[in-house]
Amino acid sequence: MGESHFVTDLALILISAGVTTLIFKMLKQPLVLGYIVAGFLVGPHFGLFPTVIELDNVQEWSDIGIIFLLFGLGLEFSFKKLFKMGSTAFITAGTEIITVGLMGMLIGYLMKWTTMESIFLGGMLAMSSTVIIIKAFDDLGVKKQKFADITLVVLILQDLVAIVLMVLLSTAAVGQQFAGKEMMSSILKLMFFLVLWFLIGIYILPSFFRKFKSLMNDETLLIISLGLCLSMVVLAETTGFSSALGAFVMGSLLSETIESERIDKLSKSIKDLFGAIFFVSVGMMVDPVILKEYWLPIVILTLFTIFGKTICSAIGVLISGQNLKTSLQVGFSLSQIGEFAFIIATLGTSLHVLSAYIYPVIVAVSVITTFTTPYCIRYAGPIAGWVELHLPDRFASFLNRYASAGANVNVNNDWSKLIKSYIVRISLYSVVVVALILSSFTWFYPFVQTLMDTLLANVICTAVTILVIAPFLRGMVIQKKEESVAFTHLWSGSRYNRGVLVALLLLRIFLVIFFISMVLFRVFSTMSWNLVVVMAAVVLFVLFSRNSFRRFSKIERQFYYNLNHKQEEQRRRQPIRSSIDSQFSGKDIHLAKLEVSPDCSLVGLTISQSRCYEKFGVSIVKIERGSKDIYLPNGQEHIYPGDVLVVLGGDSKISAFNTIVTEVQSAAATKEDRKDMMLASFVVGENSSYLGKSIAESGIWHTGNCMVVGINRNGEETFNPPMQTIFEQDDLVWIVGERSNVKKVIN
Repeated sequence: MGESHFVTDLALILISAGVTTLIFKMLKQPLVLGYIVAGFLVGPHFGLFPTVIELDNVQEWSDIGIIFLLFGLGLEFSFKKLFKMGSTAFITAGTEIITVGLMGMLIGYLMKWTTMESIFLGGMLAMSSTVIIIKAFDDLGVKKQKFADITLVVLILQDLVAIVLMVLLSTAAVGQQFAGKEMMSSILKLMFFLVLWFLIGIYILPSFFRKFKSLMNDETLLIISLGLCLSMVVLAETTGFSSALGAFVMGSLLSETIESERIDKLSKSIKDLFGAIFFVSVGMMVDPVILKEYWLPIVILTLFTIFGKTICSAIGVLISGQNLKTSLQVGFSLSQIGEFAFIIATLGTSLHVLSAYIYPVIVAVSVITTFTTPYCIRYAGPIAGWVELHLPDRFASFLNRYASAGANVNVNNDWSKLIKSYIVRISLYSVVVVALILSSFTWFYPFVQTLMDTLLANVICTAVTILVIAPFLRGMVIQKKEESVAFTHLWSGSRYNRGVLVALLLLRIFLVIFFISMVLFRVFSTMSWNLVVVMAAVVLFVLFSRNSFRRFSKIERQFYYNLNHKQEEQRRRQPIRSSIDSQFSGKDIHLAKLEVSPDCSLVGLTISQSRCYEKFGVSIVKIERGSKDIYLPNGQEHIYPGDVLVVLGGDSKISAFNTIVTEVQSAAATKEDRKDMMLASFVVGENSSYLGKSIAESGIWHTGNCMVVGINRNGEETFNPPMQTIFEQDDLVWIVGERSNVKKVIN
């Protein structure tokens, strides 16, 4: 009978989910809402349709759904993209999470909720929905705009914070209070294991996939990926963390391999299946009686989510140095709650710290704000325009000056470079050394003791442990080239810097001595001169051993090769796109791919006749015509139906051009660049042949076959400047072209 119920329940869930999602697709509404509605229809609180019988089975499936949802989010996670956005995303996410979290706690307190319920409420309200926002961006065709990039990176940070928050809330819920010592212990433990898993994963996984790539078909790759995901889930639970954390960590590790996109594509159907079951289980928790009884909290939380989160997020973006329009667009994009709110609510319910009515209240708020999200994103621009028109002139001028100043701030001085490098290096290698020492004395030392007498076991265990950690201790004290340059500048720059620099050197030596002491004192409990001599010899061995240095160099080279291999491969295949993304990150300029409609008014015209540059301010850098790619097409090249135009420009200009070329914006370019193209820059000096000439007169376009895509003049950047623009002294000019042509133009 149990097996019959299992099949019956699963069939009922999938059929109801399929029918409701078809209806919601016809209504052009997010599928997540369809799943929630389906769950309500087959749940225990709605009697017109057949009801799921084995609710425990559904709960287990939804737990698997959470695992695969987090695994999918991890595959889209990128530390490089996180740091490439600079301070904007960090300031925005930090401001939004802290302010919304605290205000959510205050709202819970005012509604007479318990302290723990208020804390959980703050955490749930602070998390926006990655699934819903990405779907809305795709539907509205704004995924390549500047505010969308900021929003997506903020969502990545929110997801990361949500993982940490779940650990902290679990700890607090078990003890029914936030004890400082326990919280700090949990945070340190979490950070230790995250760094350790990251280092080991990056060192092993990319090498593994490269080595066996020829043997992996789709089936094998899928099985290995899911096996790794579930193995990390087990490891995370074994070390005291949640299964969701393990899934997210493995997804983020696999995202740094060259197979990440393939893994994401192969696992998508499984993620969609179990994710749908999870959202259906969420809908089954909705009780109309509770919603009717608690309508006031639903209204309050909904209004706060739409308006309060928008204001808090927009303030964070403004503080980071962005303009008002971008700030409001990001703020309105984050004005909802979604999957992580459900996951946190599920956690609180399972720990018995949330009242039964809170879960359906949160679901109701999520459903309402999911409906409003596309409209908030769509009308954010017009609302920003209206606000700008009605702002006092003095305040509007202040915001513009602040945004301009924020865009030009450069904090990459020698001190910041040196301190950042020291902190990263010491932290990473300390984690590895501690992990190796603990592993040695947890497993290796007891094993050796069973084979020989205690003294010999102590000596062997100590020697082996020190030999294993020696390369990492050496890596902790040596200076890389960038560090040496910054160190030399600071040392010669001022004698007041030398005391701090010497202290930094001594700190690293002290850490080496400390870790060696951990090993020696763990085995030899009494202090003696012999032990001091041994310690000194070991320190000298670590610092000056060539073998130790060679092992460290080999390990470090392999790690950084694995870490950067995926990006290097993308840069090799798509040099123009990679260069533009790198140089103009965070700027309002990017490449877009537009397919020419047969009804387009530009069909049959040459590029010169289309006047796309003069009318719309975009440059056509490539035409993809069937299997033929035309790079930097000249003005006499015709535009034909089905041509794919790769254009360079800002958000608004590409959007305006898109309305002429095609009704639906195409995806970003994915074909490999086949010519040796490059983006380069040069400064117009006082003896330059270009000084005083316009772009048209300079011959860069007609003679040099290169395109001027930007000019930086006195800190102000102009992209796609008009052909009549005159070059002035000290202009920083950006050009695109074939490598040989670019070198001729620059030289």
